[in-house]
Parts: sequence; structure tokens; C-alpha cells
Amino acid sequence: MNYNLPSHLSELPVYKKAMDIIMLSRSISTYLNHDLSYLNHDGTEDNDIYFSGDIVQQSSNLAPEIINAERERYSEKKHKHLESLERLTNKLYSNCRRLERSKSNGRDYLPILKGELKTFRKLQRSWMMTL
Repeated sequence: MNYNLPSHLSELPVYKKAMDIIMLSRSISTYLNHDLSYLNHDGTEDNDIYFSGDIVQQSSNLAPEIINAERERYSEKKHKHLESLERLTNKLYSNCRRLERSKSNGRDYLPILKGELKTFRKLQRSWMMTL
């Protein structure tokens, strides 16, 4: 990500937590992909492999939405970024629940990511009040 970050942004707890979630979701996805990349006995692929990619994509979009909300001057546009951030968080949590039902040993790490998301949501709510 090559953004012109506002100077205070790297110190925001919500931004720091978003960066932690990106790293964690990438690690979990790599672990899950190793287990889920094999074909089933009938030659089909495991559909859960797509959810592992989704958690990486969704978590990677958290930080840019925070940046966009911080940069935006108009409250209406700011709220659109906040709504998008809320949707991403909900989808990410939902995909974690789906992956917990997968046939991978990596699913044991998903409660850690869900815990980080819970913390992120708390930080997100208090951060939203400051905007």
C-alpha cells in the first residue's frame, strides 16, 4: 500500500489493529490453502479454499477504508467509508465462521482472528465517534 498517510494515522489503535488483522489473515490463509488445495476423492475442489482468499481480500481492504475515512472532509462521504468498513468487518467475521467448519487443521487459528476482529470492532466504534 502506497498511500500518503496522515501523520497521526499510524498511531491510531484502529489502524494498528487493521494491520495486525491483515498479517494474521494472510498467515491463516496460507496455512489453510496448504490443507485445502488438494482435490477431493471425486476430483472436485474444496469450496472452503475460496473463503480463505476472501479473508485476505477483506482484511486487506480495512486499512484503506480507515485512511479514506480519515482523509474525507465531508461527513456524508465519510459515512460511506465507515459503512464499507462495517460491511467488510461483518463479511470477514462471517467467513471466519465458515472456515471454522472446514476440514483443515488451520481452522484452530480462526478463533484468534475472530478475537482480533472483536477487538477491532470495539476500537472501530470508539474511533467512529471521533470523526
